[in-house]
Amino acid sequence: MTVGFVMLVHTALERAAQVARHWAESGCPVVIHADAKVPDGDFQAFCDSLGDLENVAFSARRQRCEWGTWGIVGATIEASERMLADHPSLSHVYLASGSCLPLRPVPELVAYLAERPRTDFIESVTIEDVGWSKGGFDHERFSLRFPFSFKRQRFFFDRFVDLQRRFGTVRKLPEGLVPHLGSQWWCLSRRTLEAVLRDPRRSEYDRYFRQVWIPDESYFQSLARLHSVRIESRSLTLSKFDFQGKPHTFYDDHLQLLRRSDCFVARKIWPRAERLYSSLLSNDPRVTKNAEPSPGKIDRLFAKASDLRVRGRSGLYMQSRFPRSDRSAGPYSVFEGFDSLFENFESWLGKVTGCRVHGHLYNPSRVEFSGGEKTYNGCLSDSARLRDYNPCGFLTGLLWNTRGERQCFMFGPADNQYPQVFMAGDPNAQISVITGAWAIGLYRTNITSEVVRKEAARLQRIEHAHVELLRERWTKAQIRIWTLAEFIEAPMDNLQEILDEISLNGPRRLTEAPRLMDLSGFGQFLQQLKNDGMNLHMAGDFPVGHTPAPLNPTARPYLVK
Repeated sequence: MTVGFVMLVHTALERAAQVARHWAESGCPVVIHADAKVPDGDFQAFCDSLGDLENVAFSARRQRCEWGTWGIVGATIEASERMLADHPSLSHVYLASGSCLPLRPVPELVAYLAERPRTDFIESVTIEDVGWSKGGFDHERFSLRFPFSFKRQRFFFDRFVDLQRRFGTVRKLPEGLVPHLGSQWWCLSRRTLEAVLRDPRRSEYDRYFRQVWIPDESYFQSLARLHSVRIESRSLTLSKFDFQGKPHTFYDDHLQLLRRSDCFVARKIWPRAERLYSSLLSNDPRVTKNAEPSPGKIDRLFAKASDLRVRGRSGLYMQSRFPRSDRSAGPYSVFEGFDSLFENFESWLGKVTGCRVHGHLYNPSRVEFSGGEKTYNGCLSDSARLRDYNPCGFLTGLLWNTRGERQCFMFGPADNQYPQVFMAGDPNAQISVITGAWAIGLYRTNITSEVVRKEAARLQRIEHAHVELLRERWTKAQIRIWTLAEFIEAPMDNLQEILDEISLNGPRRLTEAPRLMDLSGFGQFLQQLKNDGMNLHMAGDFPVGHTPAPLNPTARPYLVK
C-alpha cells in the first residue's frame, strides 16, 4: 500500500523542495509540475536540489497554470499520468500544491488509506448545493464559454460574457455528465484516477472543460462521479477561505490550530513560517493521533474571524471599516435629570460605583469630561464643534478608547439630541430618565417671567419627543423612566436598582445617600407655570406644598438577593 504525491508548484521553490523531500524520504513517490512561468534557471536549480532522490520526477512538459483556466487541470493530468505509469503499485494519488505542508506523519496517512482502499476523498457537490462559488457564476460556469483570462484579459472576459448572455448562448453538457464542484485538492484511488484518465470519452470531456470557468474545481469533481465506487465528499487537506473566496494563509502562530484540525495536509502555508516547517516535517510517532480528520473543530475560529472582517468590531473605527452600527464597544450608563435633582451627583456616583462619571458630554458649549479634562483618552477634545461634526462617532470613540472601564455621563433636553437614536438602539446602553427634573434648574434661577415659561415649554417639547423615542418598540437599550414626582416618592430604592447593575463591586446596599437639591417652594413654582398657561406635565403631579426630606439610606431596608 503506497500513496503518491502530485505537486503543482509555481513559487517558494525551496519550500516545495523541502516538502517533496520529506514525502520522498518517507517512501512516497512524488511527481512535480512546475509552472511555465518559473524561470528556467530557477527550475533547473529546483530539479538539482532533488536530484539525489530516485522517487522524485518532474512533468516533461511545463504548462502555464493561470488561475481560472484549463492549465491547472492540464498540469494535474500530465503529472498524474506519469505517476500512474512510473509506479504501478500505487493505491492512491494525493494532489498537493507547493504551499502545502503535512500535518501528520506520512505512515499515519498510509495506514489511513490502507483501511479504505477503494475510497476517493474528493469534495464533490452539485451546483445547487454550493454556497462558496464567487464571481457571479454558478450554472453559467458550465453553460457559457470562458476562453479569456479573468486576470490578464478582464476587458475581453467581461465583454464576451455579456455578449453570450445577450444572445442567450447555452453550451450543451456532454451526455450523462452531471456537473459537480469542490475543492481542487483531492486524494483519489488508483482505480478511479485511471478510469478518469482512460475514459473513452475523455477527449470530449477535455474539450468541454477547457472553456469552463475555473475547471480545476469541477473537472475531477464531476468525472469522479462517473467512475468512483465510493466517494467521501471531503478533502483530507485543510484549506480555509475568507468571505471573498481567497485562501487563508497560515503562519507560525497557527501551529496548535493546525494540529487541532487532525487533517493530514494543510494549505496555504507562509513560506517564511520557520516554526511550522521545522515542527511539522517529521514522522515522529509520538505525534500520531489515528484520528479522523476534523476541520470542523476550528470552523468556529474562522467563522469569528470572518465575522470580524466583514462586520467589524463593535465601536471600532479603523482605516478599513466603520464599526458595526448596532452597538458600541462596551456598556455605559446615561443619567437624565439626576444632576438637576442631586447636588454633586457626578462625584457621588463615581465614589459609589467606581465608574468613570462625566458631566454633560453633549453640552452645547463644551464637552464636560470627568475631572474637567480638556482632552481625553484617544486625544478626544472637549471642543463642542469637533464633537458635533460626528456626535455618534464621538461617543463610540470614547467608549472604544476606554474599554474595560464603564463610562457614565449626564444628558438632558438642553444637550445636543442627535445621538439619542443611537443610544436608544444600543444594547450596551443603560438609560435612566427623571422627566421634568430640568425644571429644577429653571426654579433655581429665581426668575419668574415670560422667558422662563418659554424656555420651560421648549425643554418640555424636547424631552417629550425624547421619551417617546425611548418607548419605541425597536429600542434595545435598558431604559427606566420616572416622572420627577414618582422618583421623589422612593429615591433610594430607585437609585439602588440602577446602581446594582453598574457597580464594579457588585450589588451592595447603599450606605451613603446623595444630597437632594433644596426644593422648598418648587411645587409652587411648577403651579405658577401652569397658572401662566403652560401645560407642564413631564414632572408629574408634584404637590404644591411638598418639600422632600433629606435622604436616609437606612430609612427603608433593602434586601439584596
